[in-house]
Amino acid sequence: QVQLVESGGGSVQAGGSLRLSCAASGIIFSVGDMGWYRQAPGKQRELVAGISSGHVTSYADSVKSRFTISRDNAKNTMYLQMDSLQPEDTAIYYCNAAVQIHYADLHFYTNWGQGTQVTVSS
Repeated sequence: QVQLVESGGGSVQAGGSLRLSCAASGIIFSVGDMGWYRQAPGKQRELVAGISSGHVTSYADSVKSRFTISRDNAKNTMYLQMDSLQPEDTAIYYCNAAVQIHYADLHFYTNWGQGTQVTVSS
């Protein structure tokens, strides 16, 4: 089994910064694409940023130039540096990772973390 554990959420004022971490552990042969999603109250979950195993990144338009996604493949850990936070960034942030659990099994299984709350006040 694979576990994804997020940390780093909290409450900040508008204009502040937070750094989220997501650590993958368990039965892991290789970690493929990873991403951060968020879900605000009454809204659908949305992709915030993604990163491939080769460090190719993508961002939602709403967070471009404010958020930076990165990963440390040696530690199976992903990060999200969030700067210039705004009240509309308030949401539960979820970590997502595609994991290969055995060299003989070429399938990458999707895993989710439990979520971490980010609250931005004006």
